[in-house]
Amino acid sequence: MSTPESRHPAHEDLRERWTRTLLAVRRPDVSPGDAPSPYAYADDLLARWAEPHRRYHTTDHLVAVLDRVGLLSAHCTGPDTVAAATLAAWFHDAVYLPERSTNEERSARLAERALPEAGVPTALAAEVARLVRLTATHDPAPGDTAGEVLCDADLAVLAGTPQEYAAYAAAVREEYAFVPDDAFRAGRADVLRRLLDLPALFRTPYGRDHWEHRARRNLAAELELPAS
Repeated sequence: MSTPESRHPAHEDLRERWTRTLLAVRRPDVSPGDAPSPYAYADDLLARWAEPHRRYHTTDHLVAVLDRVGLLSAHCTGPDTVAAATLAAWFHDAVYLPERSTNEERSARLAERALPEAGVPTALAAEVARLVRLTATHDPAPGDTAGEVLCDADLAVLAGTPQEYAAYAAAVREEYAFVPDDAFRAGRADVLRRLLDLPALFRTPYGRDHWEHRARRNLAAELELPAS
């Protein structure tokens, strides 16, 4: 369990952000006196994001994705869509073990369990889970505005400066430190090529205008790095 000294600097702000989002979408029949405390769910999620084995999929990543969802929220088709994308940002890497390929599915199932218990309508919980599963491919259907916002927010790290991108790539490598170099390079190259093969990395107008070119440049540059 984290202590006040070890908590992320944004810990308290994140608890309040979570609570505002949750209370805004709770079912009207949920009595505040009977419902579980929103803070209990915030603390559970934040503990997950702060797990010591994480190097890239950390609280910093959560903050970045939440901020970008806010930046892109005008692309959504209404407040319910914004809420779904925001809640999905909280859950999209809530379960993260680098040695497993089922993280998105397990994170989605966590959302399916936790959100109805917290008072979120079943339909919205199902939509959040769908969005979490979508981050396995980052390939939302045209017109899926919540999916486009979430996926763009998640992939925006690819469009950093060369130094920022290098730090991201190094953190990913640290998470997979248990994988031998040759196997990691082959697997990483497959991921890079899959992303580059997408017709568009970013689906929102902002993402296309501000992130697409830089992200493709960074991905191509990493793919061309010589083996060390």
